[in-house]
Amino acid sequence: MEEERTHPDLKPLEQARRTAALCQEKLATDVTILDMRGVCDFTDFFVIATGRNARQTKAIYDEVAGTLKKDQQLLPRSTAGLVEASWIVADYLDVVLHLFTPETRGFYRLEDLWSDVPSVEVAAVG
Repeated sequence: MEEERTHPDLKPLEQARRTAALCQEKLATDVTILDMRGVCDFTDFFVIATGRNARQTKAIYDEVAGTLKKDQQLLPRSTAGLVEASWIVADYLDVVLHLFTPETRGFYRLEDLWSDVPSVEVAAVG
């Protein structure tokens, strides 16, 4: 999806890693990056993370969206799930962010659905 990059200075993998790091900084757990480039034509990476509850999931989204907007001038093309906040999806074109509550992540099991795609190592935030 290089031709549709949302910000010319941030490559898709860098954007995915930055998104994952922001999730971790806001205490998200089980943060995973899936490399979708070989199997998907609408995005390059999924970033999947879990908040303890809907309130934390929404707070994680607010932090990620606010920081990406401020630092990289990135806005999601679309979002869904912000009201209920058990599964928030933010489509940044090259990267799609999925934020779940534990119950919802366990129900949808995206990593199992996409078990044939490689994951990208997420650096620990300390």
